[in-house]
Amino acid sequence: MAVEKKKVTVAIVGLGRVGSTFLVKLAEREGQGVSIVGAVERDAKSAGVGVAKDKGVKVFNDTKDVVSMGDEVDIIFDLTGNPDARKNLRGDLARSGNQHTVIAPEVVAFLIWDLMGGKEDFPGGHKKSGY
Repeated sequence: MAVEKKKVTVAIVGLGRVGSTFLVKLAEREGQGVSIVGAVERDAKSAGVGVAKDKGVKVFNDTKDVVSMGDEVDIIFDLTGNPDARKNLRGDLARSGNQHTVIAPEVVAFLIWDLMGGKEDFPGGHKKSGY
């Protein structure tokens, strides 16, 4: 009897160099248990916005839009590198009453990158073998 693989739904906050590269890597796993359901980027001219749209990912300009998706999002990857943005995202999530969605910081993205076999350095200066 085959066990059904759980689909994990994710959203990415921050589509700069790190976020857009991570989005591309996760999109390669689309249909293999991962589904990207949204992204947030305040700079509409960011190259990552175009990448997300090319991949069919909804792009928002406010984290509240992703938070309002509730249980539709399992993991929000905060790849902004901005402590204030992370604090605001956590506050939005707490105020929403959502007990399901978790926020994963960049260090978790680095780990996943490594586990996916990322041969190149993760954008943002973190070496593959030594975070």
